[in-house]
Amino acid sequence: MSSARDELSQFDISNEEKDKLVGEVIRCILFKTTQNNGCPIKREELTQIVTKKSYRQKNLPAFVINEAKSKLSSIFGYELRELQRSRPSSATQKTRAGSSQQSGADAKSYVIISQLPADVYKKYVENDETSHVTGFTFVVLGIIHLAGGKITEDNLWHHLRRLGLGENEDKLALEALVQQRYLQKDKVSGPEGYTLFYEFAERALDEAVNRRIKEYVMEVI
Repeated sequence: MSSARDELSQFDISNEEKDKLVGEVIRCILFKTTQNNGCPIKREELTQIVTKKSYRQKNLPAFVINEAKSKLSSIFGYELRELQRSRPSSATQKTRAGSSQQSGADAKSYVIISQLPADVYKKYVENDETSHVTGFTFVVLGIIHLAGGKITEDNLWHHLRRLGLGENEDKLALEALVQQRYLQKDKVSGPEGYTLFYEFAERALDEAVNRRIKEYVMEVI
């Protein structure tokens, strides 16, 4: 506690001002997570909550985000986990062509993950109306896992069609997995033109999620 007070004194803001900033960051995280179906929240968005208030202390945004992280865990039972893109997608690279290189900090984003035990989460939090989304996610990730972690779009849809899923109905659901950073989509140039590939992104490579994917595959086969 004294360490937090000592750190706060460096920024020349009151405890009330700090609490207000932390509250705004928490509200932003919870609102955007719900509004955007679990898509990651850019660090830049959270940083701007602090900087738009005319606070110019360099390390204040990081301090506020860390305080929000602590309260999300102790009060709401969520872990605020940072994602770091190891590399941009081909589409992102094309967008940035000719522009200055993006810094590592700009590429950072966050997701919230429930810290509740699995049985408690299933009983009190899990929504049966969205269980098909979870099922679709693990089917797709399971197929890619069995393919060695990377698969062409045509091959992926070939397997999904065999399970009764179709591009017309489920294309948006697949794109959502890219936006949520379970999948990375890349366009690769070859002698016969471009081929789209899907592979695991940060959230699918997370140790806990990756373990669940393997358990799911073992149950199926």
